[in-house]
Order: sequence, then structure tokens, then C-alpha cells
Amino acid sequence: MILSIETSTMVCSVALHREGELLANQTHQVEKSHSSLLPGIALDICEEINVGFKDLDAVAVSSGPGSYTGLRIGVSNAKGICYTLNKPLIAISSLDIMTEAVRGRFQGEHLLCPMMDARRMEVYTQIEDQKGNKIWDLQPKILEEDTFIEFKKPLYLFGDGMPKFRDIWRQENLMFIEDIFPDAGNMGRMAFRKYLDKNFEDVAYFEPNYLKEWRTTTPKKQLL
Repeated sequence: MILSIETSTMVCSVALHREGELLANQTHQVEKSHSSLLPGIALDICEEINVGFKDLDAVAVSSGPGSYTGLRIGVSNAKGICYTLNKPLIAISSLDIMTEAVRGRFQGEHLLCPMMDARRMEVYTQIEDQKGNKIWDLQPKILEEDTFIEFKKPLYLFGDGMPKFRDIWRQENLMFIEDIFPDAGNMGRMAFRKYLDKNFEDVAYFEPNYLKEWRTTTPKKQLL
């Protein structure tokens, strides 16, 4: 029994899986902070299936990239449950979670490319084939007309960073999938595999993969 938490974007989601099979899932669009919603959603999910946190075997959380604040809140909540109840912590990439949402939809040889908005014309992205082999590892990428020119197979692009590239694309083999975002409901099978492999994180020291350093700006002094 694994509780999954995903907070890397403005969508906050929590799911409960047993041996990779989805039992319950809640998804909420959050304009500001996930912090006020997340604990209540996790409790609701467990109560829906009539289990308590003590009945969990592990907690899975999105490891990023994504929103600095969202990831910090999700990881803090996951670590709190794991530390308090001595449960293992499992981390799953936000881009892998998006890819899981479309895996198996398409026939023949093809490539899958999740794209998470990183402001301006930059995205966080990776590419894998239909068998799950990584062609591009997770990386920040500045989008240009010829960004994917090396690929000839059908290439499916999705995620909230995809629309900015759709306006400049020039290749016939590119396909665009709408309404794909990281959702805890898609974490179950990956979390279960990691659980069986005992692929756990150090609860005390684990940090999300922000990819970019967090930047703060100094407020400008007001002229008197």
C-alpha cells in the first residue's frame, strides 16, 4: 500500500495504490500554495479506502523538476509521514510521471517527450522510446525551430511546456498531446517497482531535483 504525492505544478494530486493498482485519487488545481490542501487530501484518500497512515508500506513523492515551492511542500509532507511512522520514501521524476500517462497509447516505433515549462522558451525535458529506453536524459532545453531535427520517428510532445514549441515547429513527425500533467494517479506502477527493488531515499537528507538554482531578488529601495 503506497501513498503517492505530486506537487510539482499548480496541480496538486494524491493517490493510493495497492501493488501498483489505483485505489483512490484526488486532483486539485491550486493557484497559490499546496500547503493548506495537501494534508487534508492525504487524510481523505486514506479514509476513503478505510486505512490509516500506519497501514501504509511506503510514501512516494514527485522528485522534480517543477515548482520550487510546490516540490518543497510535497517532499516535506512525504518526509513527515515517513519519519513519524518509520516508512520508506520513494522518489519519482515529474517527467516520468507525465510519460507514464501516455505510455502504451501508440503503436509502432515512436518517441515520448514530456516538456515542463521553465519560463521563456526553456523547458525541462527528456526523450525515451516506446520501450522506456532514455534517448535524452532529463535536462533543461532552450526551444528553437530545429530542436528535434535529429529525430525521424514519430515524436509525441506533451506537458505544460509543449504549447510554446507548437508555435514554432517545422517537422512532420511531431505530434502534440493536450492536457497531460504530472498526476499522482500515474505513480503507482513505478512506485511499486521501486518498492520491490528497495530503491528508497534517505528520509533525512533527500531533496527534490530543482535543476535550476532557486533565485531570489532583492526588493528595490523606494525613493523618498
